[in-house]
Amino acid sequence: MKNLNIKCNALLSGVMLPLLLSGCGLKGGWLTTVGPDYHTPELPAAKRWYAPPPVLAHHGELTELAHWWEKFNDPVLNRLLAAAQAESADVANAKARIGQARASLVSSGSQFLPSVDGSLSSTRSSFSFGQAPFIRNQHQLELQSSWELDLFGGLARQQEAGLSQLASRTAAWHDARVAVAAELANAYLAQRYCEAQLRLNQADAQSRQASARVVGIAAQAGFRTTADAALARASAAEGQNTLLQQQASCDRSVKSLVAMTGLEEPQLRQLLAQPSGAVASLPKPPPFPINAVPAKMLLQRPDVAAAERDMAEASAKIGVAQAKRYPKLSLSGNIAPVLQNINGGALTLAQTWSIGPTLSLPLFDAGKRAADVEAAKQDYAAATAQFHAVVRTAVKEVEQALVRLASAGQRLPQAHAATRDYQSHYQAAKQAYEVGLGNLLDAETSRRSAVAADLAVKDLEQEQVSAWIALYRAVGGGWVD
Repeated sequence: MKNLNIKCNALLSGVMLPLLLSGCGLKGGWLTTVGPDYHTPELPAAKRWYAPPPVLAHHGELTELAHWWEKFNDPVLNRLLAAAQAESADVANAKARIGQARASLVSSGSQFLPSVDGSLSSTRSSFSFGQAPFIRNQHQLELQSSWELDLFGGLARQQEAGLSQLASRTAAWHDARVAVAAELANAYLAQRYCEAQLRLNQADAQSRQASARVVGIAAQAGFRTTADAALARASAAEGQNTLLQQQASCDRSVKSLVAMTGLEEPQLRQLLAQPSGAVASLPKPPPFPINAVPAKMLLQRPDVAAAERDMAEASAKIGVAQAKRYPKLSLSGNIAPVLQNINGGALTLAQTWSIGPTLSLPLFDAGKRAADVEAAKQDYAAATAQFHAVVRTAVKEVEQALVRLASAGQRLPQAHAATRDYQSHYQAAKQAYEVGLGNLLDAETSRRSAVAADLAVKDLEQEQVSAWIALYRAVGGGWVD
């Protein structure tokens, strides 16, 4: 037994421990590291933005994107955002892919260290040589260890690819979170915009019904023509039809929010109705600055970060494929002490152990390994093209959001002026009709123009908020790695 302990210690101390230490600290191949060394590319973006920068209305306080939604001061929006994040299948799937990448990284990292397996067996057997049978009891413990020496850096490149994949999956998770936040915010904005339209349509429908009643009474008394009465009734019916249509649109919008948040519809409607002052009120986004240099701004977009890490992963996999074209050296060891006795006699110890290297040489594979290297290079070329496409898309989205913001800001004052003038014209036409100096058709036409002008203002206000949300999404949102 003493000799067994000595040999076990010799095996572990003389072979395993140095291998463990060298494997833990290995950063590349023992001889060399094949494959290209990856360098982060410069972002293929212009030196400046060509769309007009956002004008920070009223010198609003500049806020960090990570807390941008909180600055809306809209508790309903915050509640719906949290629910949508928890319910989103895209976010859940992206998070699960992070777990897969972590597991893959652990698997690739484990290849640097020796693997150790053990087995324990016990047998009872009988044999004879023409005489009384012998009964043998045998108990065996076996330890096996193997380790591949990373001569040409294939394992190091594999771990490098795993690290890049984990970073890419993490960025993709943040991109999914930002996308869900922007999608929910736009759906919530659409609901509030619909409520604003509904309120205007309700007021218009009530006004039309009141006018129809007054004109009907006047027609019965002979002060208005039957044509005026018919026109007033038609106008009231048209207003009611528009109101019902708008109500249906708002109900459909609620259904969309229910699907996105997973909340029960009664609960969601209760949230939307509280506080009562929030009904028909569009959320007010706080302004935020964007970096004047596109390349610096684009670095904070998670989809750009993910595409760049995909390039790094593809680059590392070229080295993985190239390493398979070179010799492979592995070291294996085995120790197996056996305790046995025959016919109930004293136990005796038999022991075997072995240790030695194995060198495998790739001789002929009909071009498979070379083809694998070429395929890896093409994957890297595809990842590079995808990276450039993502950057171009990112620049486009920022530029378009800036254009939308600038356009809405320029048009809003004009829309407000048009609303005031249309209201003045309507009041004048209404008064002229009431005193008999005008006709009902002119008054109704003026009313419709005034209502359309009010709706145009709400539409522009909605467009402005939507543009801020689009800009938030375009610059990468508030994700933190």
